Amino acid sequence: MALVRLLFIAFVVLSVIYLSLSLYSRARARDRLEAEYDAGDFDIPRDAYVRAGLMEYDSSLRRKLILGVYIVPMSLVCLIIYLVNFA
Repeated sequence: MALVRLLFIAFVVLSVIYLSLSLYSRARARDRLEAEYDAGDFDIPRDAYVRAGLMEYDSSLRRKLILGVYIVPMSLVCLIIYLVNFA
């Protein structure tokens, strides 16, 4: 039962961290796209340029790497539990 409680609390904390990182990274991508638009000479409206860039960001590797927030700590906890109990 203690393991379930630990994993639940860890999941909640990691979800908050994931949400924070995701929002921060998306805001940085938006700022970068707006700065690129302001520095360049584009024929399309600013909102369309930023929207297209954010759609590209949504399918990028960076966004998928943020999921490591869940994978790495949970894997380490499982490894430590295994080593303590069975090694």
